[in-house]
Amino acid sequence: MRILVVEDEVGLAESLRRGLSADGHWIDLAHDGHRGLELARTGGPYDAVVLDLMLPGLSGYEICRRMRAHGDPTPVVILTAKDGEYDEAEGLDSGADDYLTKPFSFVVLAARLRAVTRRAAGPAQPSVLQAGDLTLDPRGRRCRRGPHEIELTARELGVLACLMGQPGRAVAKQDILDEVWDGPHGIDPNIVEVYVSSLRRKIDAPFGRRSILTVHGTGYRMAPDGG
Repeated sequence: MRILVVEDEVGLAESLRRGLSADGHWIDLAHDGHRGLELARTGGPYDAVVLDLMLPGLSGYEICRRMRAHGDPTPVVILTAKDGEYDEAEGLDSGADDYLTKPFSFVVLAARLRAVTRRAAGPAQPSVLQAGDLTLDPRGRRCRRGPHEIELTARELGVLACLMGQPGRAVAKQDILDEVWDGPHGIDPNIVEVYVSSLRRKIDAPFGRRSILTVHGTGYRMAPDGG
């Protein structure tokens, strides 16, 4: 893979470069937000971006927002020393696909990068999933509510595809975790709630709909008519 690493701690950035290069990847480095955004826009295309949050110039949040605003779907894995749930939610709302708190395991980072790029490539799925006027093209990474285009991160897309692929059926949080997060160990299934909340803000709230319904004690189900 070709990977962009944006990290202002030079020692950590070099360690990531060496480790990922040893795995056979091509790595570009940036040590501040402005350079990171410049490379993200002009240095690629990249298969993934590893992005620190607290950067000189532009924050990782802002870099991710601007990438998504320009229609760049490249998977983003955030690295940060912040570990609060609101920080994680803000990173996901900015368009990130995954989130690792420092200190982190390099083995886990490498696995997360493989996972987000697999999801971005798209598994074998129906070409288009539909629930009422809500449509999702998993391979094209496009979501629409009627005529309105909706920007989703790779993981939001995965959660929505999991629910839309089983319309009207209750899907357990653990089943969503196993499918979208590739069955990781040690991840709280409640992380699914973060992504469902984000999806509701994007696909339901602006349109006055309730398409993703909570099934208490189980998980969630997609209203077949799209709410």
